[in-house]
Amino acid sequence: MELAAYGYFGLFLASFLAATVLPFSSEVVFTALVFGGLDAWWCVFVATLGNWLGGLTCYWLGHLGKMEWIEKWLRIKPEKIERFNDKFHKYGDWLAFFSFLPGVGDVIAVAAGFLRCKLWIVAVSMLLGKFLRYVVWMYFQGLFI
Repeated sequence: MELAAYGYFGLFLASFLAATVLPFSSEVVFTALVFGGLDAWWCVFVATLGNWLGGLTCYWLGHLGKMEWIEKWLRIKPEKIERFNDKFHKYGDWLAFFSFLPGVGDVIAVAAGFLRCKLWIVAVSMLLGKFLRYVVWMYFQGLFI
């Protein structure tokens, strides 16, 4: 299925999937649609929304996890998990800004949910990061016409 054929909906879907643990690149669809004649700024907004909702889905999936699983399956002592949790929460809520990064972004979003970071901070910082991702991509590709 070629998602670019579905216009803005295809871009939304591509961006959503790219923000999950699926290996997918929304930038290809984004670029094809803008070069195909769709408005670049609308593409930024649609891609940001899809990518943001995909990132929040990863947060939610992480939130379903339990500390007991880490203790049981990875054999990490509860004290070590607590120390890491305390350190992570010092700046971790805002680390969701970097959830747009390839490879580690999904891990950041899932970890933020798993470690019960504040949803509103995660949501705002994630939204800003994802928006800037597509704005930078738009300008990098010379698509700001």
